[in-house]
Amino acid sequence: MPAEKYYAGFFYTNKSGMAKLTVYTFKQINYDMKKYDLIIIGAGSGGLSVGGFMVKLGFKVLMISKTAHEIGGDCLNDGCVPSKALIHAAAVVHNAREVSKFGLELSPEVDIKKVMQYIFEGQEVIRAHENKDYFEKEGFDIAIGEAKFTAVNQVSVANTNYKAKKIVLATGSRPKKLTAPGIEKVTYYDNRSIFKINELPKKLLILGAGPIGIEMAQAFQRLGSEVTVVQHSHAILSHDDKELTLILQKRLEEAGIKILFDTTVSHFDSANTAILKTKEGIEMTVALDAIFVSIGRQLNIEGLDLEKANIKVEKEHIVVNHYLQTTNKNVLLCGDIAGNLQFSHAAEQHGRLILNNLISPLKKKLNNKHMSWVTFTDPELATFGLNEKQLKEQNITFEKVVQDFANDDRAIVDDYRYGKLILYISKGFWFQKQRILGGCMIAPKAGELIQELILANVSGMSINTIAGKVYPYPVATRINQKAVGQLKMKLITDNTKKLIQLAFKMFS
Repeated sequence: MPAEKYYAGFFYTNKSGMAKLTVYTFKQINYDMKKYDLIIIGAGSGGLSVGGFMVKLGFKVLMISKTAHEIGGDCLNDGCVPSKALIHAAAVVHNAREVSKFGLELSPEVDIKKVMQYIFEGQEVIRAHENKDYFEKEGFDIAIGEAKFTAVNQVSVANTNYKAKKIVLATGSRPKKLTAPGIEKVTYYDNRSIFKINELPKKLLILGAGPIGIEMAQAFQRLGSEVTVVQHSHAILSHDDKELTLILQKRLEEAGIKILFDTTVSHFDSANTAILKTKEGIEMTVALDAIFVSIGRQLNIEGLDLEKANIKVEKEHIVVNHYLQTTNKNVLLCGDIAGNLQFSHAAEQHGRLILNNLISPLKKKLNNKHMSWVTFTDPELATFGLNEKQLKEQNITFEKVVQDFANDDRAIVDDYRYGKLILYISKGFWFQKQRILGGCMIAPKAGELIQELILANVSGMSINTIAGKVYPYPVATRINQKAVGQLKMKLITDNTKKLIQLAFKMFS
């Protein structure tokens, strides 16, 4: 506790020519300054990845979280973990209904409370090693409360001051709120509230066709909701290849999900009625029981008193360089707050970069050319590396390989012949080392199927390694070899054939 000191002041005042002694007393709290090697504000994926390693190296680390429950961050509490648990539960329900093809019939009703209980139980398993007591046993100091900068290398939490050589801001982001007339009338969900529902909405209106919106659309449709998605632009998943997103869009629509493009919410007439407006100004009425809002993310930078640490903010984003340093070089950004790609694994990438730059004289810059992401629908849509637009902008020559799954044996027996793989490979001749520059895939478990392609992309591995690999038959990843083989065959020109034929005559 801070020590309390009392002071007295003696003052003479004149009143009506008379001298008078006035005594003032006041109390000053002397705050003790606690010193650390590293302070981390935020206890999500990014902050934990940095802090955990620094603690293991023997550094004195303070981690600050607004509440004890928020330890684990958005990923554990409101993002990746509960959403993937919900997707899994919805997939189980969907697959169970699919058995009707083989003569089995099940009740169509889903108990949403049991689904939510399943999500909660999964979170609690992970929370067993992502909580205040656990991290304190691991060697962290934990402060609970709102952090505010008091100087360039100091912060205050709950009337206690802390100082460190380096400070990492990892406060994350939150869902943007929808503002529309009548919004107060409707049942409103976003990713912070949707995993606590007690009743399945019969009609669910989803605003936003990004990864979160599309994943939730399919999950709730499979659980039994009638789902309508409203998207302000002309496509779903705008950061992915349109050739593949169209395949996913078609499958979602065939399942019964209605998607309205170039459309926004005008207002809400009642708790069960939304008035939508198209780009052309045409209005339409949509019935609903609830809305799920997924229109973007807002960075958590309010209340930090960043100006006291000489940290500059422009257009609601903290100014940051390629080393993830703010305008105060001793304060670094990690995760969503860096204003970059908002993925948990991007936060982990930031964490590795920060750790390197904290302890190594060889400083590294942030480089996203190998970044990958997955939209966890069924089928999954996975993307990695550089896309066609980026390659052209950087004047990188490449070969585009498009491999469909129509005649792939595993796709035939597992019923996903609609699948497709696109690869961008550096140009070269038959014996040259060609590398995978990027690509994308749509297929069940595409996020797993592309992992060897991501490894090849990151490591600069030759496509000959994949071409020469012996795959057990009929694993699904054989499609990767088929795509590479397709390119290798394109490299066989008439002259190459003549050389091979000559070699056959001479050496066989």
